[in-house]
Amino acid sequence: MLEPRDDGWRVSDGLWERIEPLLPPRPRHPLGCHRPRVSDRAALDAILFVLRTGCQWSALSQTRICSKSSAYRRFREWAASGVFERLWQHLLDDPETPLDWAWLALDGQIVKAPKGGQAAGPNPTDRAKYGTKPSLVTDASGIPIGVVIDGANRHDAKLLEPTLTTLRIAVPVGVRPGVCLDRGYDTHAARRCVERLGFEPHVRSRTQELQLVHHGGRARRWVVEATFAWLVLFRRLKISYERLAITRIAFLTLACALITWRASHPATRAEAAY
Repeated sequence: MLEPRDDGWRVSDGLWERIEPLLPPRPRHPLGCHRPRVSDRAALDAILFVLRTGCQWSALSQTRICSKSSAYRRFREWAASGVFERLWQHLLDDPETPLDWAWLALDGQIVKAPKGGQAAGPNPTDRAKYGTKPSLVTDASGIPIGVVIDGANRHDAKLLEPTLTTLRIAVPVGVRPGVCLDRGYDTHAARRCVERLGFEPHVRSRTQELQLVHHGGRARRWVVEATFAWLVLFRRLKISYERLAITRIAFLTLACALITWRASHPATRAEAAY
């Protein structure tokens, strides 16, 4: 019998084996009674469906995966207990994950947030409409290793230190990778910050990157741009309708964990797009 494929809409058996031990125990009902609980795997399938399609929670009732209330309640429960962060950490610590410490790439991206809420602010490039800004750092192959979020009005350079200090995995001993940045980080304060944290700052403009490519080199900073492109294929991240910072970061870290998982499992990567 063939194993179920990772089609991108449900949790594969291999990934479920990694997630199941990280889930918190079932809470006890105060009266000692309760209706039959939806299985954790069905709830995770529903959460993944919302993340991949960007649909409303209320649309889950039509999918028959599980009810919207069960899925959202489980999502909030797991987000509060840090399940998705632990999963991402667990996958990054796995020796099978092909991390490349030749250099790091870091950048921020503005995402529309029509409902405002926490970790959102007026977008200075879009008539002060509300938006949120993830600041992401990746290794040389594009695997995400750290992320923070803030309002769209927060300058990229202000998020540089918080992003680098929240790396999910320690840099190997004896390695001092460069951090590739765009001209938005081209300040003395940003360079000193990168050096103080044990990295080498490499700031290049788009013109300099293009010249490097034309001479047979590799545009290193563009790696993080490719990872942002992978992230928005999880359509719940393309426009952020969340109002709580905890739910924004929970969806984002789950997507980063899935990208990390598929980087070390080429079969699943071939069968399901990021």
